[in-house]
Amino acid sequence: MVEVKRRTFTVGEVAARAGVATSALRFYEANGLISGDRTDAGHRRYHADVLRRVGFIKVAQRVGLSLDEIKTALDSLPARRTPTRKDWARLAASWQPILDERIALLEAMKDKLDGCIGCGCLSLDTCALYNPSDTAADRGAGPRFLLGDSPSA
Repeated sequence: MVEVKRRTFTVGEVAARAGVATSALRFYEANGLISGDRTDAGHRRYHADVLRRVGFIKVAQRVGLSLDEIKTALDSLPARRTPTRKDWARLAASWQPILDERIALLEAMKDKLDGCIGCGCLSLDTCALYNPSDTAADRGAGPRFLLGDSPSA
């Protein structure tokens, strides 16, 4: 059997192609988000699949996902081979509910942030109407109306 040697990339090459700092790659590796090999001299070398993983990390961070959520997702991918379309589709499907929830929250913020969000501050003129005597506080912590509670409930 003939062994095919896959091309590897230096940390600088991956950083340039992925559009991140080399320190970000070291951080991702230290936190188990990506992995690479070391040469005999101790230099990092990455396989091409790291580029896709770093791209995924960047997009996931932009939509507000935590590093723990990102790591959990990446841990579901195969470690010893480049993920297939099926692997990525399975990961994407598992994130659909999380993304739908975040989209709904962002839309609510866009629509309600200039008014009362039920935070219990009682500082806006409408708080006396929507949240008299800070009744939203009885429903739990945080911005109750923004989280989905109705002022009339």
